[in-house]
Amino acid sequence: MTPPTDHDSLLARLLGPAEPELTCEECFEQLDRYVELELAGADADGRIPGMRPHLEGCPACDEDHASLLAFVAAQRAGG
Repeated sequence: MTPPTDHDSLLARLLGPAEPELTCEECFEQLDRYVELELAGADADGRIPGMRPHLEGCPACDEDHASLLAFVAAQRAGG
């Protein structure tokens, strides 16, 4: 199997995910819970289906996720 190329990545983004995904609004509503599940080591993707494909395809929501994850993790670490 050959490694993915930039063209493969672009094509995947254009075609969208193969599985159902959340909308931006649904993502925003579930983001706190998703981050809490991730930090607890729970199966966040199994508990909130569609979140991961949405984050992989939506740069704005993915940025919100990364920021919230870093913030909450730092708060828990005492920072």
